[in-house]
Amino acid sequence: MFNHSRLTAPSWLLAMLLWAPLALGEWVVEERELMGTAVAVELWSDDPDTGRRLAAEALAEIRRLDLMMNPWNPDSELARINREAAAGPVETTPEIIEVLERALHYSALSEGAFDVSFASVGQHYDYRAGKQPEAEQIAAGRAGIDYRAIDLDPSTASVHFRKAGMQLDFGGIAKGYAVDRAVAILQAGGISSAVVSAGGDSRILGLHGERVRTIGIRHPRKAGEFAAIVPLANMAISTSGDYERFFIADGVRHHHILNPGTGESAREVQSASVLAPAAVDSDALSTTVFVLGVEKGLALVNSIAGIDAIIIDGAGKLHYSADLLRETQAP
Repeated sequence: MFNHSRLTAPSWLLAMLLWAPLALGEWVVEERELMGTAVAVELWSDDPDTGRRLAAEALAEIRRLDLMMNPWNPDSELARINREAAAGPVETTPEIIEVLERALHYSALSEGAFDVSFASVGQHYDYRAGKQPEAEQIAAGRAGIDYRAIDLDPSTASVHFRKAGMQLDFGGIAKGYAVDRAVAILQAGGISSAVVSAGGDSRILGLHGERVRTIGIRHPRKAGEFAAIVPLANMAISTSGDYERFFIADGVRHHHILNPGTGESAREVQSASVLAPAAVDSDALSTTVFVLGVEKGLALVNSIAGIDAIIIDGAGKLHYSADLLRETQAP
C-alpha cells in the first residue's frame, strides 16, 4: 500500500496518474434479444459511462438493421421488397444494397451454394411446429431460387426480381453485417478491446487485457461442450450448425440451412465455422461451406486469402483449412 506521507508532491501525482485508468476503467457488458437470437456487446472502457453509451448505440444499430431486414416483419424494408420487386425495380436503403451486393458476390463465388433467394422455399418451413412443405411445394418454390434472377442496380439503389414467387432472406449474412456495423460504432468511439456477438457470429476487437481471447466452437451433438477452442484477436468467427433451428421427423433432421439446389436441409456436415477479418464475410462463408460440404467447402476457403475454416462432418470428425491444419500440426 502507498504511504502518501513519504511521497513528494510530484511522485504522489505520478502515482495517481498511473493508477487512475485501472481504478476508473471497467468491462461493460450489455445484452439483448435481437435478430432472433441473443446479442451481446462486451467492451473495455476507461470511462464506464462512455462505454455504456457506446454499447447502447451499438445495440441500437443492430436493432435498426433487424427492423429493416427481417423478412417475417411485414413492415420491414426487406418484406416490402419481397412483395413488390417481381413487379418492377424497388428503390431501397443503402444497407440493403450493401448486404445484397455482398450476398451476390458469394453466390457467384460458390456457384449458388449461397443464395439469399432460398427463402422461396424456406418460407414454407415451420421449425417450431415441426412442419416441412410437401414435395410439390418444394418443387414450386425451387423455381424461385436463383440469385442470377436478382437485378441489383446500385446506381439507382433498386432491386428487381426476374422470377415470380422469389423471396429473399438475409438470415445467412445479416447478423454478420450487423455485428460489423456495431463494431464500427465502438471503434469510432475509441474502443480498442471488445466482442460483439449475435448468435453464432462474433467479432473480436483487440485483446482481453493482455491476453488473446479464446472462442469455443460448440459441439453439435453434446450440449454444453466445445468441439474446438480457437484463439482470436481482431478477427470474426461465424458458425453455421444443424442444431439451432431444427426438428426430427421419421429419423431425419430438418434444419434451417437449406441447400438452394434441392430446397431441403443440407446434410453433409454438422457444423461449419469460418474465420475472417469481417463478420459479414465469416457469416456468409460459414453458410456457404456448410452447404458445400467438407471437400468443396475447404477448397473454396483455401482459395481465399485470410480465410480459415473448421468443419465438423456428419460423423463428428473435425476438418481444418490448410493454414489452420499447418498450425495444429506445428511442433
